[in-house]
Amino acid sequence: MDDRLYRFLKLTAIVLTLAWVGWSLYDWLLAGRAPGLQDYAAANRAFDDGQYDEARRLYARAWQRNPELVDALRGQARALIQLGQLVPAIELLDRAIEREPDFAGAWANRGIAKDRLGRYREALADYERAMALDERVAEGPGWLTRFLRGQSERPPTIADRARYLRAQLALPPEQRVLRVPALDAAQRPYRK
Repeated sequence: MDDRLYRFLKLTAIVLTLAWVGWSLYDWLLAGRAPGLQDYAAANRAFDDGQYDEARRLYARAWQRNPELVDALRGQARALIQLGQLVPAIELLDRAIEREPDFAGAWANRGIAKDRLGRYREALADYERAMALDERVAEGPGWLTRFLRGQSERPPTIADRARYLRAQLALPPEQRVLRVPALDAAQRPYRK
């Protein structure tokens, strides 16, 4: 190897190492110190582990420490949906939607909560609003997310549920089948 190439590679390695150390220090000292972010990150881990009550508690603490962290409000609502506390979840999602009306995930999650409460027309309206805001929410979790959750089958998406609700609500009331508990339980709230 020629001496100029060696010096260039050595200098490149030093610059990249210093850049990485600098970014790590910035992230640790400044970016990661915003109020509520550590609680929010811990809440996400608890939610992913299925510890929904702990996640709800941590999301609430993150929101209390930083009322600008709307993700913590939405996270608390997602945890409440998983805990079956649907009315308080809808109330939190209403607040989140007031703050960020163009965030499709909040509309989708509010639709899920209303759906589970039997408020099907309202749920359908929320599903349609979510898909109008961001068509990606209709796709549901990708293969990697399903792999990490241990889901070999693709769970029903809000697009699937909206199609189904539309078809069922068009039928006479005595012919409608609006609940299929095994399928309904597979639908999880949207994180982002």
